[in-house]
Amino acid sequence: MKLLFITATNTDIGKTYTTLKLIELLGKKGISVGVCKPIETGVVDNPIDATLLLTEVQKYNSNFRELNPKDITAYTFELPSAPFCADTNRVIDIEKIKDKIEELSKRCDFLIIEGAGGLFVPITSDYFMIDLAKELNIKTLLVTPSKLGCINDTLLSIEALKSKNIDFDWSVNLFEDIESFKKVTQPFYDEVFPNWWSIEKGLDTFLETF
Repeated sequence: MKLLFITATNTDIGKTYTTLKLIELLGKKGISVGVCKPIETGVVDNPIDATLLLTEVQKYNSNFRELNPKDITAYTFELPSAPFCADTNRVIDIEKIKDKIEELSKRCDFLIIEGAGGLFVPITSDYFMIDLAKELNIKTLLVTPSKLGCINDTLLSIEALKSKNIDFDWSVNLFEDIESFKKVTQPFYDEVFPNWWSIEKGLDTFLETF
């Protein structure tokens, strides 16, 4: 069983986009892929991200075809905010999240776990998304943006992962400010991180590390 945790420097950076691309790559390689979205907020009826993820997995893994989107989550909340803030009744139990991950891992050979928001999004008052990544003790992929200001966000997130001794790699989602990225950001990455890669071009090579 292989597991991968997907996180990002913030919300709306490209975690779901990255997870969908990974599901497709793994599925086309004939690997029994699965997915878990432990917590999704901003849910009125059906969880949008979980629906997208499950629909893609169901193309490749029959063990997930009987499930509905909420089956691949441990918690959903209506308020579009950090889980701690959305959880007004304080129902979140970390053990339930870990149980959900274990349950779904039995349906596949490679489970992708997509976090919510960035690394320091609070799940409870004293337990953050980075703590879940650490406790799961699995490879983590940090998705970073290409917009102006991303160097700071990327470096802070890298330092946070290093401080927790989390095994990780990171990649740029070339989406925002693509026209200016080569001038305002790439020179630094080329100098300091000569092996940096993008989600659009490097996922296949990344998967080879497993």
